[in-house]
Amino acid sequence: MRRRLTGAAVELIAEKGWTGVHTRVVAERAGVAPGLVHYHFASLQALLTEAAVGVLREAVAGMGPLFDAATTPDDLLDAILGTLERYASDDPASLLVSEAYLAATRDPELKRAVAEVVDDFRRDLTDWLRARGEATPRETAMVLAAAVDGVVLHQALSGDLTAATARPVLRRMFRSAHPPEEGQP
Repeated sequence: MRRRLTGAAVELIAEKGWTGVHTRVVAERAGVAPGLVHYHFASLQALLTEAAVGVLREAVAGMGPLFDAATTPDDLLDAILGTLERYASDDPASLLVSEAYLAATRDPELKRAVAEVVDDFRRDLTDWLRARGEATPRETAMVLAAAVDGVVLHQALSGDLTAATARPVLRRMFRSAHPPEEGQP
């Protein structure tokens, strides 16, 4: 039942925006009585938080194989940006991320939960960069994570900033901060 309710909430956040989702609409979409929403969740905000954070956690978990397969920072950048290519300006997952980030600025519990997911991604990225000799792995991970989030947020506004557009710019920025050693391309 919880899964049906969170699934309905995910769809509705993307369609109606965070503040446009109401208990009765979630229940209707899930095909259950409205009272079941509050039976399974302490509040509508708790349901929306669980739904949004679940989507974010799935996205971060999907990065694990990318870390395992990449051998260089360029490989990892290409892989991460490649995952963004499936998102369009009207993609439900992108819209949900945008809505959740905005709502997190006003909801301390949601902010904590979203920050935890972002911190997990940054930590994994920091560890990966450190293992490959990055001089400033934590700072690089923070900026790269912010750049990836920025691409997703901007894609929700328009299709002008795509992963394909961001890739060469981010690659140049990364290389200028880390010029190749003599004899390397």
